[in-house]
Amino acid sequence: MLQAISLSSGDVHIQHILRVTRCLTDVRRPQMLQGGIKVNFGSLTAITQIRISRNIKFKQAAETASLEEHLQGWGEVILVADKILRWERAWFPLVLMGGVSFAFLMIYYLDPSVLSGVSCFVMFLCLADYLVPALAPRIFGSNKWTTEQQQRFHEICSNLVKTRRRIIGWWKRLFTLKEEKPKMYFMTMLCSLTGIAWVGQQVHNLFLTYLIVSFLLLFPGLNQHGIISKYVGMAKREINKLLKQKEKKNE
Repeated sequence: MLQAISLSSGDVHIQHILRVTRCLTDVRRPQMLQGGIKVNFGSLTAITQIRISRNIKFKQAAETASLEEHLQGWGEVILVADKILRWERAWFPLVLMGGVSFAFLMIYYLDPSVLSGVSCFVMFLCLADYLVPALAPRIFGSNKWTTEQQQRFHEICSNLVKTRRRIIGWWKRLFTLKEEKPKMYFMTMLCSLTGIAWVGQQVHNLFLTYLIVSFLLLFPGLNQHGIISKYVGMAKREINKLLKQKEKKNE
């Protein structure tokens, strides 16, 4: 009698697990086998991962569509900026660096305070946000918007959404590291911030900002033309050679 009660309670527990699993994965109930129910947790995990990836893709598509709607007035300007950043012509990097250098030379010459600089920058953004959607269709012509341009605009918005999600993911990983390995988190943050503080002390603030902004603006073109992957590959090969040489010496 006690065995029957324990078996029936175990069956009820198994059926409850299966109902919850079916709600989470939206799959059919596992097949009944002789001697009880056999649950293939490996397949359920794989199906759950597929469901999660589909949900992520759906959310990403929704965020991309929302971003396209918000940036629709900036479409022509974004496409022109994309061509410049990807170096579709050989002289685009010179124009890019010339504009950045001129802007930083003006900042160096005027030497504004932090409050004045931030105020002017925000004022420039407000003017651009008001004037660009109104003037862009008149300058570029709204009737010239083609399917290829729309596709490229969609790709740009999708890449922006992916970049934002990656940054959020890195931020969450940092807090996960803080919770799981607080000592490693503390040492990593301490060493990183100390190194950044030392670099900031050795290099002038404005020049350091100029280098960072220049690198960020040149990065898409460097990546597009394979320059970054080329030098990263060279660095990896050199590191592998050094490691092999150390192994031979140790042998």
